Amino acid sequence: MRTIRYQEIADTLRERVAVEAPGHVLPSESELSTEFGVSRVTVRKALETLREQGLLDSRQGFGWFVATAPLQQRLGSLDTIESQLSERGVHPKRQILEFAFVAAPTHVRARLGCEQVLRVKRLNLADDAPFAVVTVWCPAERGQHLSRRDVERRPFYELLGVQLRGAVQTIGAAAASDGDAELLQVPQGSPVLRCERLTTTVAGEPILLSEFIFPAHRTEFTVELPLAEPSIVPGGLRLVD
Repeated sequence: MRTIRYQEIADTLRERVAVEAPGHVLPSESELSTEFGVSRVTVRKALETLREQGLLDSRQGFGWFVATAPLQQRLGSLDTIESQLSERGVHPKRQILEFAFVAAPTHVRARLGCEQVLRVKRLNLADDAPFAVVTVWCPAERGQHLSRRDVERRPFYELLGVQLRGAVQTIGAAAASDGDAELLQVPQGSPVLRCERLTTTVAGEPILLSEFIFPAHRTEFTVELPLAEPSIVPGGLRLVD
């Protein structure tokens, strides 16, 4: 029987994605069109065939990628996404990229109220696939006793030796910088979720400022909303310029 061209392309791509990790981003439709010498309509039909089979998925700004169940974090308590992944049988790992005592950048100084900070930047992996670029700042005097190995193996919450009250986390959309895109193995400028978390002690002292960059196609946050009395007070969503 004669094989239709888009089916041939789908067969070829099926073999390729079989050896790729979940979340792996494919070349663009334009690049695939050039490679196979066909129109983008034909390429898209091949890709749609693999999506129907559950092998591929697509998101605006990312293009096509190997289908994967998104990494989820419940936002109900001061906890790490790594611990929640471990509970589901996913192996988390940290790769420390930077560990240095530096002058606090302007926005960090404004949030933590100090001039010198310990700055730690790391890449978080799940089953050896990158899923977050994380930067954490804490006041220098709070981090003097810490080592690179300490922050690679344990959360900051467990290392500071103070009782914490909680944290405020803000989640927004952004575009991946060149550096973050390379670390996360996603296209430059693709959508990411940018989370900023300010953690305070029981005395109300800001002690940690953290920034998390997650690829938007692989990450979900779940928030439980308890029933409250009707109110005219705005909810948790707000518009930004």
